[in-house]
Amino acid sequence: MTEARPMFLSRIALRSGPSAAALAPLIAPRLADERTAAAHHLLWSLFADSPDRRRDFLWREEDTGHGWGGRRFYVLSQRQPADRHGLFRLETQEFAPILAAGDRLRFRLRANPAVTRSQPDRKRSRRIDPLAEALRDLSPAERAERRGEIAAAVGRTWLAGQGARAGFRLADAAQAPLLVDGDDWRRLPRPGRPPIGFSVLDFDGTLVVEDPAAFLARLGEGFGREKTFGCGLMLIRRA
Repeated sequence: MTEARPMFLSRIALRSGPSAAALAPLIAPRLADERTAAAHHLLWSLFADSPDRRRDFLWREEDTGHGWGGRRFYVLSQRQPADRHGLFRLETQEFAPILAAGDRLRFRLRANPAVTRSQPDRKRSRRIDPLAEALRDLSPAERAERRGEIAAAVGRTWLAGQGARAGFRLADAAQAPLLVDGDDWRRLPRPGRPPIGFSVLDFDGTLVVEDPAAFLARLGEGFGREKTFGCGLMLIRRA
């Protein structure tokens, strides 16, 4: 069996007191893209203990349906979060799962499925969004009709490729279907600069651990790109 180097898994919510409520329009905007950009800075406040600190945490946001006070964040970090401004309710526990080859785990993952491909006529590789590429040549009617089907196929292929490099495989689809949802395009504003655009898929399924050490290492690093903006954190539990 392989035991992970201890990390910390936190469930974080904004406090409901007057101070946090007064700041709500700034720290939790109503528009999803603006809220993602704000959350990136908001969560940094829990880990920014020095000016040159590099990001060493992954996060995802969930909406419980109760307005700004219903925003929940799950954070996997190398250090414990510290609420220096009194804005949060923190629940933190040590995260050090002990895994063996063959273990089955239920998982949830929000990820940007971009891939990098070499270009024969260029020195630099190019980042490709495989979902946008698969939908590009379809008519609007075909795109609307087949979008869910294509997102599921693209997502499964991308995640299987991640597993091949990260010590796991997806469980047999007949026994444990993989749900791929979201098909969400984020466009995050940046003052004085072009916005950042990327796609997001949500995965819900079952995996089988093949190489525990490789899987645990990747779990701490995250999956896919755009980890700064709430992608890449895989939440797991025993199947």
